[in-house]
Amino acid sequence: MEKLKKLWNDRSNQLRYARWIIQYTRPYIGKIILMMLITLAQTIMTLVMVQVTKTIIDNATGGNSFVNLIIIYIVMIVGMQILEIFMSLFSTILNERFSFGIRKQIYEKIIKSHWMDVRKYHTGDLMTRLTSDAGNIADGIIGTIPNIIQLCIELILIFFMLFYYSHLLAIFALLVAPVADVSTWWFGKKLRKLQVKLQESEAAYRSFMQESLANLLIVKAFANEDYSMEKLTKLRENRFYWLYKRTKMGVVTSTAMSFSFQIGYIVAFAYGALQISRKVITYGTMSVFISLVNRVQAPIMGLAQQIPKVVSILASAGRIMELQNIPLEEKEAKNIKAERIGIEVMDMTFGYTDEPVLKDASLKINPGEFVAIVGESGIGKTTLVRIMMSFMSNIEGKVSYFNESGEVENSNAGTREFIAYVPQGNTLFSGTIRENIRMGNLNATEDDIIEALKLASGYDFVMELPQGLDTVIGERGHGLSEGQAQRIAIARAFVRKSPFLILDEATSALDETTELAVLQGLQKLTPRPTCLIITHRKSILQYCDRELKIEDKKVSI
Repeated sequence: MEKLKKLWNDRSNQLRYARWIIQYTRPYIGKIILMMLITLAQTIMTLVMVQVTKTIIDNATGGNSFVNLIIIYIVMIVGMQILEIFMSLFSTILNERFSFGIRKQIYEKIIKSHWMDVRKYHTGDLMTRLTSDAGNIADGIIGTIPNIIQLCIELILIFFMLFYYSHLLAIFALLVAPVADVSTWWFGKKLRKLQVKLQESEAAYRSFMQESLANLLIVKAFANEDYSMEKLTKLRENRFYWLYKRTKMGVVTSTAMSFSFQIGYIVAFAYGALQISRKVITYGTMSVFISLVNRVQAPIMGLAQQIPKVVSILASAGRIMELQNIPLEEKEAKNIKAERIGIEVMDMTFGYTDEPVLKDASLKINPGEFVAIVGESGIGKTTLVRIMMSFMSNIEGKVSYFNESGEVENSNAGTREFIAYVPQGNTLFSGTIRENIRMGNLNATEDDIIEALKLASGYDFVMELPQGLDTVIGERGHGLSEGQAQRIAIARAFVRKSPFLILDEATSALDETTELAVLQGLQKLTPRPTCLIITHRKSILQYCDRELKIEDKKVSI
């Protein structure tokens, strides 16, 4: 009763989950029905084989021929094996396609949501939801739910066949079913909590591994190898603890079910033996009793075993639905021509916590201007850039772009189409240098890439590499120096040929000579972009038209 009350109180989420299942299932409904029909055919063939077995035994005891029946029996076994092979391959392919569809939708949700909203989740946790949780849901929709329907049909067919031969055994088997399922559902309430704990421990376990490997240099620099191993072991032990508790609960449940069904088997066997002793039934009918009691136990046991799986699906669905609730970015169509773009920030206030980083900040950068923003570390320079690029939500004030024709468009995800950005730090991907540069402009030609590299002062060192542009680099530019990686990132921005360019400490890893060459390349970009440069270096200011400072949470000239 408490469970039903909880489901009723949470009915809005349950309805969303149901709609979500229907949305994903619709393209696959035909294939899922085909799987169920094949499984049903296997069930019917099994019941026919029971009847054939009875006839063979009765013919054998009566001295009649049974060779043809043996041949039929063998043919049906071969047919069952062929269907089993087909089902195994078909279900594997369908499950993989279905699970990828879920992962793709979740991945799309993540990359199209506000950056700050996604950053609330650890990368390892997101990966667990994308892999383990999405897999649980896919297995549930492709396997568990159709299996429950199939088991119910199988139970009904077997019951009526058993009822035909023995009313008493059929009723006895029917009484076992609700008792078994209710007791398993009671255990399922505990299993749901254990499954959530297990998924949370899995997320923590993966998150630590991902984070420590991503920051391996820091781990080694501070000689924290042994500490990291100890922490990983503790996280693994925590995960093992919840895995053990969940498994133990499952074993207790299945053992209790198995014991009750063994009792059912003994009852059927004893009843059949008694009927034979009274000359009421034949040996063939006795084999039917034993076979059908076993067969009726299988769907009952199967239905009971689906309860933990349903619990797992619901637990994973809750974690996936949490991501589904992240609001998508607003991406409006471009209402202005992307030529000679300026930006205006008016009375903008934002804070990561209740304490604002910027308060009532205003600035204006005209088309074609080179403007530097300076200020102490942590003062809000990068935050200002992220707001300009609409990475943040829940800001007060207004950010808008305009061109020389006087057309205006409020900042949104769509305005990034006319912005090129070089963020702080190493932001390269594993792959070739060519692929990294082309990410700035997927339609860039070979000449465009080479031109961007030259303007970023990176052409010479790239051409000296063994494979040139096709040299493969590792995660975060492994294989390149920090300065070389930074120049690749600058070339990635240059190849975009955007009318608005943002450089966030983009030359911090370069020596003065290389920095000068990059700045000269920046001034050669045609048409001349509007450029916003965040820097600590005074040497860069001479290449800018003016300088802005962030002081007391405001922007001043």
